[in-house]
Amino acid sequence: MRKPELAAAIADRTGLTREKASEVINTVTDQISAAAARGEDVTLIGFGTFNIRAREARDGRNPQTGATIRIPASKTVGFKAGKALKEQIR
Repeated sequence: MRKPELAAAIADRTGLTREKASEVINTVTDQISAAAARGEDVTLIGFGTFNIRAREARDGRNPQTGATIRIPASKTVGFKAGKALKEQIR
């Protein structure tokens, strides 16, 4: 499901217009992104938790040349599914 399809589904269930539903989706994703940028976890009870994970520096290989390269440390966003989401998928 893509964002327009999600907005349409939300609009159908809530009575909002598709434009308003899309605006709500954008606001939610913007707030999750802003919290992640501040290093905060975002927990949506029953759905899951978005958190920041640190990746250590490591050695890798250039696939074209086979040369060893150093991949620097970085941060990434992780997601852990909540209990209700896990149960719904099973």
